[in-house]
Amino acid sequence: MTLPPLLFALLMWFIGTAAVVWLDSRPSYTFRTSLAWSGLAAIGAAVLVWAHADDTSVGAAYLGFGAAIVIWGWHEMSFLMGEVAGPNREPCPPGAVGWARLKAATATVIHHELAIAATAIALFAITWGQPNQAAPLTFLLLFVLRLSAKFNLFLGVPNLSDEVFPAHLAYLKSYFRHRTMNALFPLSVAFGAGLAVWAWRLSEAAPAGGGAAASWTLLAGLAALGVVEHLFLVLPIRDAKMFQWASAIGATKKRAARAAVIDQAGRG
Repeated sequence: MTLPPLLFALLMWFIGTAAVVWLDSRPSYTFRTSLAWSGLAAIGAAVLVWAHADDTSVGAAYLGFGAAIVIWGWHEMSFLMGEVAGPNREPCPPGAVGWARLKAATATVIHHELAIAATAIALFAITWGQPNQAAPLTFLLLFVLRLSAKFNLFLGVPNLSDEVFPAHLAYLKSYFRHRTMNALFPLSVAFGAGLAVWAWRLSEAAPAGGGAAASWTLLAGLAALGVVEHLFLVLPIRDAKMFQWASAIGATKKRAARAAVIDQAGRG
């Protein structure tokens, strides 16, 4: 019973990340269409979460987890495509340190973070008092893990993993810091590992073959993946390489579209 949820968590993480990377690598004129369709998918996912909030089956646990990934992917696309970020879209001011640097960095992403927080509250609201909490807990876990990664990038890590940032978000790289280690990193890894162990124990304590056991196993797998993503920030391995194929496909389409525009202009 434990292996299928873990494999599903891994599969959803991989497919979701690859899809976002691919769509973000396509020509910019496709962004509005991609966001519109993914937004409709996110709304549909939220409706399914609400409709199955009282469902304690294993299938409902998978559905809630997958729905949260879909909604999360929409938020990530809105950020990477430059639609929802923050009021500050300028590089870090030269010489900015301490509070000034933190304030400027926060202003680059605050709208995105508030949108995610609002969505997390909405998911808990539509499932309040119901047994199936797979979707809100998954979304909240993704939010916590992503905040931890952002703070570690801000404080400094060896591998900045900034290859996935498109040109229109290049200014964000100026807020990252290249350092061997920071004090938050070991705490982040320990916290993520603790969440994974805690969720795993809850899955073992839940009735075997039920939705609760599946939900906690999915969350344990996601927390473990979050720890792995954090480790990529310090290990001499770049996780972005796993998704270069998706980026390359999108980039090829982008170059083809640009060439077609240039050719059409030349004929005109």
